[in-house]
Amino acid sequence: MSNFWMNAIGRESVIAADSTWGLLMVMCGGVFLAVWLEQKYAWASKISGAIIALIIAMVLANLGVIPTSSVLYDDVVWGIIVPMGIPMLLLQCNIRKIWTETGRMLTIFLIGAVGTMVGAFIAYYALKGPYGNATDLAKVASMMTGSYIGGGVNFAAMASQYAAGDDVTAAATVADNLLMAIYFFVLIFCAGSKFFRKNFNHPLIQEVESGQVDLEEAKTLAAAFWSRKDISLKDIAVNIAYSVGVVWVSQLVAGLFAGFEVTNGFMDFIVKFLGSQYVWITTFSVLVATFMEDKVKEMHGSQEIGTYLIYLFLFVIGVPANIYTVVTKSPLLLVFTSIMVLVNMLFCFGAAKIFKFNLEDAIIASNANIGGPTTAAGMAISQGWATLVGPAMLIGVLGYVLGNYAGTMVAIALGL
Repeated sequence: MSNFWMNAIGRESVIAADSTWGLLMVMCGGVFLAVWLEQKYAWASKISGAIIALIIAMVLANLGVIPTSSVLYDDVVWGIIVPMGIPMLLLQCNIRKIWTETGRMLTIFLIGAVGTMVGAFIAYYALKGPYGNATDLAKVASMMTGSYIGGGVNFAAMASQYAAGDDVTAAATVADNLLMAIYFFVLIFCAGSKFFRKNFNHPLIQEVESGQVDLEEAKTLAAAFWSRKDISLKDIAVNIAYSVGVVWVSQLVAGLFAGFEVTNGFMDFIVKFLGSQYVWITTFSVLVATFMEDKVKEMHGSQEIGTYLIYLFLFVIGVPANIYTVVTKSPLLLVFTSIMVLVNMLFCFGAAKIFKFNLEDAIIASNANIGGPTTAAGMAISQGWATLVGPAMLIGVLGYVLGNYAGTMVAIALGL
C-alpha cells in the first residue's frame, strides 16, 4: 500500500510520519474504540481491548493510513508513556497486605511463578532451532515471563527494555492473548471435571452447587471494584508527578550500575539486573505502596490512568507489524506460550495436591499468573467463589511486581 500512496499523494501513508497531532488523534481514537468495544460487546471482551487496539493499528498501518515508524511511537510512547504507566499501576502493591490476606493461594501463586520461569526456559530451548532467531526468542521468553507472572504492564516493560522487534512483539501479543483466552476455558473445565474433583478438595464448588452461596455477593464485589471512581484535578496532578519522579530516580540509580564492567559471570548478572530501570521503577513503587499506604489511598485514578497509558503502548506495537509476519510467527509462538502455560499449570496443581490445598485455590492462582488480577477476580466472581475475589486481586497485583524481576532474570540468563 505504501507504493500506492507514494504515487497518489507523494508519501508512504495518508498521515505523514511527522504529523504528530494527526497520528496522536488516530492513536487515541483507536484506543478509545478498543476500550468502548471491550466494555460494550461480549465478543469484544472475549478478544480483549488489548488485541482490538493492536489489530486496529495493524490494519491501518498495513493499509497505509498511518506510517510504520514515527518519533511519536519511538520517543514518546516507548520512551515516556510506558515507563510512566508502570508506577501508577503498581500503587496497588502493598506487600504487607498481600502477605497477610492471601493465605494458601499465595503459596500456589509463587510456585506457579517459578513454573512460568521454568516453562520459559523449556520453551526457549525446545523451539530455538525451529524459530531460527535465538535473540528474538529470548526476548519473547522475557516478555512472556513478565506477562505470565504479572500481566500486560510487565509485557510492555520487558518489550521496552529489550527492544524486541516490532513484528515479533506484535506476534507475541497475539499468541499471548489467544492462548490466555483458551486457558481460561481449560480452567473452567477443570472446575467441572470429575477427575479434578476426585483428586482435589473443592468446598466452594460444592457450596455453589448446593445453593449455599449467594451469587449476588460476588456480583456486589465486582460492581464495587469496577464502579466509576471519584477523581479530581489534584489526583491527576499528583499521579503524574509521582510517576515521573519515580521514573527519573529509577533511571539515575540504574545508570550508576549500568556503567560497571565485570568479568565474573554471577556479578555480571547482578550488575545487569540492577542496571535495569524497570527493576528500580518496580522497587520504588512497591516501597511507596507498602510504607505510604495512607497517602496512596488519596491518589485516586492511578489504576485507570496507568491502564490507559499501557493501552496506548499496545496500539503502537501493532503499528509496525507486518500482517504476514504476524500470521506466520504467531503459530510457533502459540506453541511457545502453550509450553509455558502447561508448566505453570503443572506447578500450580501439583503444589495444591502436595499441600492438600483446594482445587479452587489452584485454579484462581494459575489464572492470576497467566491472566493477571482482573481475570482471576473475574473468574472467581463468575464461579460464585466470593471469598476468593479479594485474594485473587491481591496476588495478581503481586504478579505485577514479580513479573519485572522474573522477566529481567530470564532475559539475562538467556544472554540478553
